[in-house]
Formats: sequence, C-alpha cells, structure tokens
Amino acid sequence: MNLGTPELLVILVIVLLVFGGARLPKLARSLGQAQKEFKEGLSEESDDDNNRLTRPLGRGPASRSAAED
Repeated sequence: MNLGTPELLVILVIVLLVFGGARLPKLARSLGQAQKEFKEGLSEESDDDNNRLTRPLGRGPASRSAAED
C-alpha cells in the first residue's frame, strides 16, 4: 500500500479540520515524545535480555532473596 502525494494531502486536510491549527503543534510534540519513549523502552528491554543471557545462573536478585530467607 503506497501513499502518494494526493493521499497525504487529503490526510493532512482532514487532520487540520479535526484538530485545528492551534492544537496541531501540541499533537506533533506529543507524538514525538511517545515515539522517543517507545524507542527507549525497546532499548531497555534488549539490554535486560542481554543481561539475563550473560549473567550466570543463581546469581540474580531472586536467588539472593531466597538464600537470605
């Protein structure tokens, strides 16, 4: 599904009619922040996955709390 210039212009006009010109910058800013947070969450998740794979078994926080009980 390819969107050409006419389709994008129609979408832009509809967005302008629905949200208005004054709210459009706020909407764009919030979308950018959401995208940034999403990417940070993905990178944190992959870091957690890498740590779980490289950490020796029995050395995590869960094993320490079980050993302390």
